[in-house]
Amino acid sequence: MQAVVACVGTAATVAAVSMHNYSSGGMSNPGVAEPTTKEVDAIAVTASAPSRISGIDVLRGLSILAVVIHHINLRIPLKKTVVAQFLPKQVVSDLGWNGYNGVIVFFAVSGFLITTTCFRRWGDLAKLSLKGFYRFRFARIAPCLVALLAVLSTLHLLHVPWYTIKAGQCSLTRAIIAALTCHINWLEAQRGYLPANWDALWSLSNEEMFYLFFPLLCVITRRREILISVLLCFVAIGPFARILWTTNSYWADNGYLSCADALALGCLSAIAVRNTGLGSRGRVSLQVAGPAVIVFITLFRPQVRALGLYRNGLDVSLLAAGTAIACAAFVNSPGQGSRLFSPLRWFGRNSYEIYLTHMMVIFPMLWVVKRIDPAWRCVVLWYAGTVLLTGVVGAAIARYFSEPMNRRLRARPSSLRG
Repeated sequence: MQAVVACVGTAATVAAVSMHNYSSGGMSNPGVAEPTTKEVDAIAVTASAPSRISGIDVLRGLSILAVVIHHINLRIPLKKTVVAQFLPKQVVSDLGWNGYNGVIVFFAVSGFLITTTCFRRWGDLAKLSLKGFYRFRFARIAPCLVALLAVLSTLHLLHVPWYTIKAGQCSLTRAIIAALTCHINWLEAQRGYLPANWDALWSLSNEEMFYLFFPLLCVITRRREILISVLLCFVAIGPFARILWTTNSYWADNGYLSCADALALGCLSAIAVRNTGLGSRGRVSLQVAGPAVIVFITLFRPQVRALGLYRNGLDVSLLAAGTAIACAAFVNSPGQGSRLFSPLRWFGRNSYEIYLTHMMVIFPMLWVVKRIDPAWRCVVLWYAGTVLLTGVVGAAIARYFSEPMNRRLRARPSSLRG
């Protein structure tokens, strides 16, 4: 209970800073004429693309690597390979089983970036253009998702191993509908895990539900203190949704409310730093505190368990809080980052495409490994090669398909221009 109070207290502190920022600079100035709806839409359309934030790209890179390695480890367990002979047991476990934590980091980053982008485009969350917001999100998400569903449907109809939905579990049509209507997670909670490429869409269902309701919440609440209060409610609900409100273990981890606190903490962090100028000491403090919490939750799991954080459902909340703090520090940090982290930034920039397609690489590579190296003597090379190939495939899709489609769909038709 003390841990719950501490977590809520931390979120309340962020909210207090956020409310102060709103009153000091985020609220509309009654002495200045507000832009018309057409002008707001024009601002949204013509706003330049946000510059990359080096530290956040690194976070995303680490997260997608955690997911990819987790999914390889499910098929080629590190503990059964020669790697386990040279590394401590805990290190082997940390390397192979942090995929879920990687997704939670993604959620917090998404909440932060979406809120920050809304501020940049519309200046005030209450003035957010629903039409503009949904157009931008559709342009980013839909092309790759629809293409992936087309490929998965073809593989299912051809009865390709690893990609075929089990007879009696659900129909192909039902799976497609779930993927397109943000409830793959609910379907899996009811019917069991779908083939891996389908299963990966559970997190996208959570993200899409956030994209659907967050802008509505911003527009409906109008008063930002109310918005912050609602976000705080989601932060408080998260641990209870994970440990008390369901006996379905899948839904406890992957349900909407179970993941909402991570997204909400990212939003609150973006609100808090909206008009806050961090000094060098404050920035350094956040740069240390945020990553320290992330490292503790992901790499010191025996200690996390000893503190009862898993039992209380607070490990996810603290991981998301650490990520939100890190995002706040990184967005206030100038520079492009060290070249040492450039590979991680590259993975981070292409994380969406890698996430959707990485199982398309892992399964063929697994087929090759079982035939060339059944004893897994060169497992380190196979892991490294598979991870690198997922990045190459994701980057190629981003460059030649999703980014061009994104730009094309975001372009405002001339008939809609004011």
